[in-house]
Amino acid sequence: MTVFSLCRLWRPAHFADWYLFGAEYVETVADGMGFDTSEFVDYEAGVQALEQGVGGSDASESLRRSIVADLLADARFCEPFCEWMPLWYEAVLIAPVKYVDIRLTRTAQSLVSNPANRTSVRAPTFSRPRDVRFNGKTAVSHVSGFADRFVFADAILHLEWFVHVARESGIEVPQSLVDRTYEETVAHYADGQPFSQDVRRFQALLFADDRWVRGINEGYGLNSALFDVWERILSAERRRLEAGLDR
Repeated sequence: MTVFSLCRLWRPAHFADWYLFGAEYVETVADGMGFDTSEFVDYEAGVQALEQGVGGSDASESLRRSIVADLLADARFCEPFCEWMPLWYEAVLIAPVKYVDIRLTRTAQSLVSNPANRTSVRAPTFSRPRDVRFNGKTAVSHVSGFADRFVFADAILHLEWFVHVARESGIEVPQSLVDRTYEETVAHYADGQPFSQDVRRFQALLFADDRWVRGINEGYGLNSALFDVWERILSAERRRLEAGLDR
């Protein structure tokens, strides 16, 4: 089984674990940063609704928003990510990426297609390499090597992913922290400038997406060597950032 096996996913029930891994990731980051999670959705109820194939009208509006936000964010994440990577990487993955985008989008739309559902969740827009600049040049041009580009891309895009899904799931994410994290992330990966401690902690928690990758790989029985590579790169960066935190 490989990453191409994801193309077999098409029913809402197929994405129950997918949503679970995303919601757990949001919870891990939010708790680690001490964000207010009092309004965070009961995502386990959302998982159960997906597992049972329950239509969108049978779930609360807050749950539908959370599920749809998660699936649409994942649908839109991979194509911009590929643009940050070497051309050969984009060429190999663009076809399955586009198919999974379609399946995730259609599943999300099915949860709000009933006229009785008034939920409206926009799909997020993720930064492309041309959008992120440092010292007058595209920021990614300051790095070389597969792992360095991978980490830089993820550091930008998982921040944008988290902010979108967390807010649509009922969690307050301070905009001032988001702005500083974006600025410091670009300077750190493009020029080696140090993180402030709270931003470093935020990014260390965001790099827990290595566990999301492992969850998808194991949970869907992919046994994908590519997912193993992703997990190793993300885990190494998470540990590096954690090692520099004040205890």
